[in-house]
Amino acid sequence: MRLPGLGSDLPTADPYLPGHGDPSWGATHYALDLVYDIDGNRLRATATIDAVAVQDLERVVLDLAHLDVTKVKVDGRLPAKYRTREGRLVVTLAAPLAEGATFTMVVSYSGNPRPLVERHHGDAGWEELADGVIVAGQPHGAPTWFPCNDRPDDKASYTISVTTHPDYHVVANGPLVSRERHGSSVTWTYTQDEPMATYLATVQIGRYDVRELDAIVSMYAVVPHDAGSGVDDAFGRQPEMLATFSELFGDYPFPLYTVVVTADDLEIPLESQSLSTFGRNFLTSEWKAVRLVAHELAHQWFGNTVTLGAWRDIWLHEGFACYAEWLWSERSGGDAADIHARTHHGRLAELDQDLLLSDPGPELMFDDRVYKRGALTLHALRLTVGDDAFFGLLQSWVADHRGGTVSTADFVSHAAAHTDEDLDGLFEQWLNEVELPELPDARGALHTS
Repeated sequence: MRLPGLGSDLPTADPYLPGHGDPSWGATHYALDLVYDIDGNRLRATATIDAVAVQDLERVVLDLAHLDVTKVKVDGRLPAKYRTREGRLVVTLAAPLAEGATFTMVVSYSGNPRPLVERHHGDAGWEELADGVIVAGQPHGAPTWFPCNDRPDDKASYTISVTTHPDYHVVANGPLVSRERHGSSVTWTYTQDEPMATYLATVQIGRYDVRELDAIVSMYAVVPHDAGSGVDDAFGRQPEMLATFSELFGDYPFPLYTVVVTADDLEIPLESQSLSTFGRNFLTSEWKAVRLVAHELAHQWFGNTVTLGAWRDIWLHEGFACYAEWLWSERSGGDAADIHARTHHGRLAELDQDLLLSDPGPELMFDDRVYKRGALTLHALRLTVGDDAFFGLLQSWVADHRGGTVSTADFVSHAAAHTDEDLDGLFEQWLNEVELPELPDARGALHTS
């Protein structure tokens, strides 16, 4: 796809994120070997990318921002040429690749990584903390630390190795498979075997302790040395939360779950696959923090294992995670989801009615109305079909699309196929009209227990 008016011959995979992604090829595995100097914020790295040609290729375009490329090879050979421009690495192949051909690219690069600023979404990516690193990838930050095909529908497995100062703890996606000391440095290697979108890849570096939580899967809290009792305040019920969501949504989709708490305050928590990141300001038992613990955990089902194929369908992530907050409240002794829903419906009714949930536009895709209206859409569905059908279709939705990408149309079709109700009018109103519909009356016993 090339968008009119951009003045570039480089591809764009999604109009919500211009200048990112190349639909002509896909990655199947990223092996990232990073060497990071914390004092100088200096990164030296090699990315080995296994890939497949989606169509006949004479060039491959990758996303890479602010970093210098020192060498490129394709299947062990030098390309005809390569150059970086407009936050992209353009590799002209020495010989064309036919549609369906597999190939391997090796890119060596270095520099001082920093966030990438996008006009609708602000900054994202590799960022220095007061003493460490945080990587916030959503939606456009992945190219700040590795060359990639930065589109959410291109999911791959990952191996991430980070070599840095031995006083620091490194966390990345998936299980830790090795930690090796080499003189004045330590190399940490993590593997994420389950398919993952680029924006969900992350590295977190800090002076941390590790606390293991007693849960149905391996669960860890990686926290500052002085975190104290705040960890229990915020995450003490997270194992119970995981068990609840596993019951409601289906088995937890990854081998472990980790929360990282930075020594710095953060404005919002950060979602990544198999882990989430919180600032130390979230170490409290207050609902305003605990609801976000539930929100980020729910993304492991809705956003990470089941991932949107296009950013216009962001409600499939945020609406579902927001509704999970209300479900946790209902299950944990707080207000029922119906109370949360009717409270937020009243608040939305007082706001501008100019948001189309099925296509909010890049400037509104992270508007809080997407989160709340998305959650209300699910509650309206639940009220219409009843609890048994509702939670059954959520579980089958995750099971049928585990590891894949989806669209709003997919969910509408799935709901229709798994219930006995005519849902066309409901979805038309909630998804495709800007006026806020009324919530249906409660139908029978409304509970998750």
